[in-house]
Amino acid sequence: MKLPLAFTIDLIAVLGFAIVGRNSHAESVDLVGVTLTAWPFLVGTALGTALALLWQRLRPSLRSAGTAGLTAGIVVWACTVVGGIALRLASGDTAETPFIVVAAISLAVLLIGWRLGYRLIRQARHAAAG
Repeated sequence: MKLPLAFTIDLIAVLGFAIVGRNSHAESVDLVGVTLTAWPFLVGTALGTALALLWQRLRPSLRSAGTAGLTAGIVVWACTVVGGIALRLASGDTAETPFIVVAAISLAVLLIGWRLGYRLIRQARHAAAG
């Protein structure tokens, strides 16, 4: 999978995380509110994508999976969570322990989960082809 598509899926996943989070706390789900909630995690996602690409350049064995690979997903997830929480705190927002746990689990399901599904579909197609 090419970088623009994988990165777009990740961004949509993070935006979905922000929308669901705001909705579950009865906060408005307008553009401004979602942006204020999502921006730290979107920055973390961009950083994670850049690091995953750098790692793939340094480790050619990881290139075949591209940014849709599970290893890349773990890098993107870790940077999204750590970067997102750090930026929230740096900008004066809060990050209570339950929020960090829920964010880490939710973002793992979203950012690693779609890659796992993609991998399973590719393997099934490859097996069916022969």
